[in-house]
Amino acid sequence: MKHRLPILLVALAGLLAGCSTIDSRIKENPALFSSLDPQTQADLRKGGVQVGYTSDMVYIALGAPDERSERVTSAGRETVWIYTTTYEEYAGTAHVGYRRVFVRNPRTGAAAVFLEPVYSDVYQDRTEERIRITFRDGRVVAIEQTK
Repeated sequence: MKHRLPILLVALAGLLAGCSTIDSRIKENPALFSSLDPQTQADLRKGGVQVGYTSDMVYIALGAPDERSERVTSAGRETVWIYTTTYEEYAGTAHVGYRRVFVRNPRTGAAAVFLEPVYSDVYQDRTEERIRITFRDGRVVAIEQTK
C-alpha cells in the first residue's frame, strides 16, 4: 500500500500537467499576452472573446476548439472554431437481468428460489455546441453562443 501512493500521485500530476489552463496557454505565448492592454488581458483571463480578436487570443481565452471547419463565402474563406460541452443525461431505466432470491417458509422449513427482475438507471452522453467562432483573415468576425 505504501508503494501505491507515490505512483498514484505521479499519475495524477501527469494528468494535471496535460490539462490546458488559462495560465498554461498564456505561458505558451507570453509575448502576445504581455503586449495586450490590461483590459484585454482581464477579458481573456475570464474566457471572453470579442470581434476583432486574433485566433491566438481566442486560443488563450478558450483553448483549442473541439471541432474546426472551413467554409468559402462570397466574402472569402472562413474558419470556424466550435466549442462543445458534454454531460450525462438521464435516459430512463433498463432491465439488466435477474437476481436469485432465496425464501424459506418458517412453518414448514421448505425453501424456494425465485428470480426477481433487476433494473438500473441508464445515462447517455449528450454533446451540445456551446460557442462557435468564425474567423476571416485570422480575426474574429462572428461569435455565436447558446443562451
